[in-house]
Parts: sequence; structure tokens; C-alpha cells
Amino acid sequence: MATAGNACSFRGVTNEEAHRLAREKGVSRPLYALVRAIVAPFLRIWFRMHVSGAEHLPKDGAAIVAPNHKSFWDSFFIAVCTRRHVRYMAKTELIEARYGRLLVRLGAFPVRRGRSDADALETARVILEQGGLLALFPEGTRVRDPEELGHPKRGAGRLALESGAPLIPTAITGTDQLFFGPFPKPRRVQVAFAEPIAAHELASTPEAAGLLVEEKLWPEVEGEYKRLRARPTLIAAGLTALGIGSGLLVQRQRAAQRKRSKLPWKR
Repeated sequence: MATAGNACSFRGVTNEEAHRLAREKGVSRPLYALVRAIVAPFLRIWFRMHVSGAEHLPKDGAAIVAPNHKSFWDSFFIAVCTRRHVRYMAKTELIEARYGRLLVRLGAFPVRRGRSDADALETARVILEQGGLLALFPEGTRVRDPEELGHPKRGAGRLALESGAPLIPTAITGTDQLFFGPFPKPRRVQVAFAEPIAAHELASTPEAAGLLVEEKLWPEVEGEYKRLRARPTLIAAGLTALGIGSGLLVQRQRAAQRKRSKLPWKR
């Protein structure tokens, strides 16, 4: 029989409750470990995950992972790449749903989309002050076109400058259109982390935040994204070339066998 505490885990929470819970209690270690043990193998195997640059994720201390954003599942794929607890923003509607409290204990905290949200920024600051690993999508919303990235906002730069936490440029591909109805598609998901960008020596101004994001962070994200997008094409080209090479080798071997069979001493 479910206890009252367990039942409460499957109900929504208000913005105020969610922020208080995220700041004061944070991630539930047993719950996070359980969900990770179930979800991580599935994501890695079914979606044939390829991860590069994971060594750029710090093993401890405050840091901001700044990826492009294609899917609700992006945060889960990022979390699979590290043993650390990843904290991330989720739209208010998800937190207010019946599984909202569960999401908060798994690292989420609410953000009101379409406007500046002081509560969300304050929770993000608290998480960084506590030495947490924060995943923050600079685009601010999902950009579903697999060919394009959105225009980054300066929020990630602002938090990096205020907290002194490094920014980790991150690219993720393959997470758009992951499901056909309730069924997951066998797609390939790739995640790449670039070298951290230090922000502790820069002045904490809006102008500096804009420059940090637009001239340092986002070009790295775009570069990694293009590299990941090109990688399957290069692999396919390599396999094609290998197939052609193998075919030529087989043909040459058969020709040599026919030639040997026609020699006098082979009769």
C-alpha cells in the first residue's frame, strides 16, 4: 500500500512550493538513482547514444551546461552523460501537473516562459551557490527544425558572470521527433561537450553577458552541432567506401581463382 508520502510524490505543486523544494531539499538521491538505473540503459541502447567530450564536465563544483534545445527529453540525455545530479528548468505547466513534485525531486524547477522570471533565476543562483550542475538552454525554447538553431538569450551568461561558474558549450542532435505516438523511434542521439568557458574574471554587466553568450558560448555550440550533424554522413560515406572496397577485393579474388583454374598444372 502506498504511503501518504509516496502519494504526495505524484501531485502537482505551486510555483512557490516548487522553488522552495528545489532550493531547500533539491534532488532526492534514492529517487534519482532509481530513475537513472531504469532510464539510462534504455536511452543509451535504444537511441544508440554517442557522447564526446564528457571529460569537460567538472566532477564537482558549480557549472552551467549550455546546450541547444530540440526536445523535452534533452535534459534526460544530458543527465545520462554524467554521474552528477543535473538541475534544470521546466515550464510551469509541467510542474503543476500531477507528476510535478516528482520532477522537482529529479532536479527540475519551474520557469514561466515568455517573460523574465525572477523566481527561476533566484533558484538557479541558489543551485550554483550550492555547487550544483545546472543545465540551461540559451535558446529559451525548443527549436524543432533539425537544421537550425535558435538565437541565444543572455540568461546563461548572466548567471555565469554572477556566480563565477564556467559555461560548458554543449550540442545535442537526434532528439527531435523521438516518438511515433507512444512508441520510441530507433534514432541515434549524439551529445558533445566542448571545453568550459571561464567567466569569473569578467565584469558582471548585461553587455558582458551578451558578449559572453553570443561571441564565446554560442559559436562553440554551433560548431559542435554542425560537427555532430556531419558525423553520421561521414560514417555512412566511410561504410559505403568500405563496402565498395570489399566488393572490389572479392571480385579480384574471384578473378585470381578463375585464372589459376585455367593453368595447365591445375587441370
